[in-house]
Amino acid sequence: MAKTFRPYVPEQYLLLPPSISDWLPEGHLARFVGDVVEQLDLSTIEDAYSETRGYPPYNPRMMTKVLLYAYATGTYASRRITKQLVDSVAFRYLASGNSPDFRTISGFRKRHGTALSGLFDQVLDLCQSAGLVKLGRVAVDGTKIKANASKHKAMSYGRMAKKKTEIREVVRRIFEEAERIDEEEDRLYGEDKSGDELPEELQTQAGRLKKIREAMAELKERAKKKAEADGKDPQKAKPAKRDQYNFTDPDSRIQKTSDGFIQGYNVQIAVDAHAQVIVGQHVAQDSPDAPQLMPAINQVCQRFNRVPKQVLADAGYWSESNVWQLRKKDIDPYIPPERIKHGDAALPAPHGRKPRLMSMKARMQRKLRTIRGRTIYASRKILPEPVFGQIKQARGFRQFLRRGLIAVGQEWSLVSTAHNILKLYGATT
Repeated sequence: MAKTFRPYVPEQYLLLPPSISDWLPEGHLARFVGDVVEQLDLSTIEDAYSETRGYPPYNPRMMTKVLLYAYATGTYASRRITKQLVDSVAFRYLASGNSPDFRTISGFRKRHGTALSGLFDQVLDLCQSAGLVKLGRVAVDGTKIKANASKHKAMSYGRMAKKKTEIREVVRRIFEEAERIDEEEDRLYGEDKSGDELPEELQTQAGRLKKIREAMAELKERAKKKAEADGKDPQKAKPAKRDQYNFTDPDSRIQKTSDGFIQGYNVQIAVDAHAQVIVGQHVAQDSPDAPQLMPAINQVCQRFNRVPKQVLADAGYWSESNVWQLRKKDIDPYIPPERIKHGDAALPAPHGRKPRLMSMKARMQRKLRTIRGRTIYASRKILPEPVFGQIKQARGFRQFLRRGLIAVGQEWSLVSTAHNILKLYGATT
């Protein structure tokens, strides 16, 4: 019996060229991203282009659509985006047949980094208009993300001092050798050189010595700033021997994670409980989370011109100063002074009147042991932690592509914007 299949003619020509839009299903994420970008104000990006000389640049709105869709689908590297512009119907739909190369995409992201990071606020406004932001309960959390630098390119202050001495000794020996062979100058340097040029080895060592000196000066400056922040005399401050400086990305720091130490940044988010929308985000250099709580909350308050009712954070954010500042803003804090262990949930809830003379730490511990306190704090596990899971696991953002605190902050803003677009997409489809 003859078998019948649907027609399949790879080389068949079409009578009329189809629209790329016909290949993309209605309700597709790419269509949604395109519609969202059409509502955004891109005047800051567009105004950066003045008169056109030579071949006109790509349309900034098209480039923004491609970039945001790429981040929403876990495609971050410019070369991978370029590949998708050929292979993916969705990318081709957004680009309308344009095919910017990876240098153009990378250059657009760098040139307009500040303006692109500003889209976070505009998309957040759309989320609020759609009813996805309530500010009844906000949870703050952080995670460590690798920098575009290896931790093996870092050197401690103590090692720098030792290396500096070693290089000086090498330079001294090179000069001694140069003096010994001065009489052979013509043969060594040739007739077209004066003999004043530094030997290549000396140039290399001198360059290394210069970089180490600059790094040591930077570590000294950091020590002064830290002392000043702590109320100590900055003139007496000295770097610790273990203080690190990374020669690839000096703004990055050694960060401790559950998997060991990485060279990276401490990224922070504030997540609204209603729909897991990121309502605040920033990037920090130092590992401790406690100093990052109020910057995150202040950002939320300024952006919405009102305060959340409750703020949840883990024990890493505990400090009496943080609790006091939140209460001063009429915000109800839920921050354990110590890590809550698994067995602590079985402890009996407190009964009776609250004692008058209790420390702030004891008050918070008692509050989190009440049935209401336990219930509220337990919701923290379903707020920022899943958001980080979606960003790092589902969409694969585990390392920054750009270098420097400002550039990394711009990149994290793009990641957060893409997350909120996906939340908006999920709520409207």
